Amino acid sequence: MKKILLGVTGSIAAYKAADLTSQLVKAGHSVTVVMTRDAREFITPLTLQTLSKNPVVTGLYDEKESWRPGHIQLADEADLFVVAPATAHTIAQLANGLAGDVLTALALATLAPVLVAPAMNGKMWLHPATRDNVARLTDRGVRFIGPEEGMLACGYEGLGRLWPVEGIVARITEMLAEGERPGPEIV
Repeated sequence: MKKILLGVTGSIAAYKAADLTSQLVKAGHSVTVVMTRDAREFITPLTLQTLSKNPVVTGLYDEKESWRPGHIQLADEADLFVVAPATAHTIAQLANGLAGDVLTALALATLAPVLVAPAMNGKMWLHPATRDNVARLTDRGVRFIGPEEGMLACGYEGLGRLWPVEGIVARITEMLAEGERPGPEIV
């Protein structure tokens, strides 16, 4: 059983995190969902808690039972950190090393491989700032899957849809099989 952190951000595609969580649990993985405040506007923590069979992390101060910061322990124990869906805002935070919420703090603290599955308006995805942020993260070893083309929630047709859940699960399986833990060398 591998420990997967699943970051869910404030995209209309957040509802697909339920299917992703369910499929990963059925595959025998332990999934801990980490939600941004905006993600909770699209799907409830209770749904993801029920499917993951683990408490959902929604804030930096959720841990009340230990002196040890819960987000650091989660970061240390993770075999893989997945952000699906990932908004342009979250990608920008990750690229700039910002840790203003529990999801970005975990991303900054973990040495586990990171997989990002973007979902946003196509113009946002193609904007030079987003392209630069993706390039910066890719240079640091973060992997991306998607987005794909299709009808977007905003009514436009084009690039920006969350990659199909089955494809995300397949990529997760590949990354876990690699067993690598690239991260910054700590001296």
